[in-house]
Amino acid sequence: MTRKERYQFVFDYFEKHGPEAETELIYDNPYELLVDVILSAQCTDKRVNETTPALFRKYPTVESLSKATIDDVFPFIKSISYPNNKTKHLIGMAKMVMEKFNGRIPMTVDELMQLPGVGRKTANVITSVVDQQPNMAVDTHVFRVSKRIGLVSKTASTPYAVETELVKNIPVEMIHKAHHWLILHGRYVCVARNPKCGECGLKPVCIYYNSKIKPVLLAGGPSR
Repeated sequence: MTRKERYQFVFDYFEKHGPEAETELIYDNPYELLVDVILSAQCTDKRVNETTPALFRKYPTVESLSKATIDDVFPFIKSISYPNNKTKHLIGMAKMVMEKFNGRIPMTVDELMQLPGVGRKTANVITSVVDQQPNMAVDTHVFRVSKRIGLVSKTASTPYAVETELVKNIPVEMIHKAHHWLILHGRYVCVARNPKCGECGLKPVCIYYNSKIKPVLLAGGPSR
């Protein structure tokens, strides 16, 4: 099977079984999504969604957040991973948005990456979710799933290398959706430990399954 054929199978499957895939973070505007994504680093979306309602009631706009102090914000996000750093990032982000971008969340990857707490992955999430730009955010799920299935080469050893190969091979109009398909598949099916291969519809084209799991099953080993 060629890589092109593998891509076609994978995305035909996702189009059929998850055509409306979207972020699980809850937000009403670009400001809220940016806060959500900064907080979600090494933290679950569920925890972020439980935490942010009170924060957004207190700081409903980027301007209000820009005027807050560390002592003001920390109590709202103390249950999030790395709350000290993220508190500083949130306030620093809000101040820069007000001072450099006239109070509007920028919508290019390069501009977003100037903000405290915003790396390439976060910038790609914001631009692809809000503006449907053809940017691919590579988190641990996307990295793992794309490597296991065989969408990217074995030599793609960094998130940026994986991003580059995915963007090269996925139709432009599909990239913003593919990001969510791969994340959700990694979160609920192709999990890090003990992937649920038995319920995965991508088995026919998955390199990991056909090289690691299927031979064991054929030899009479335990099923997954």
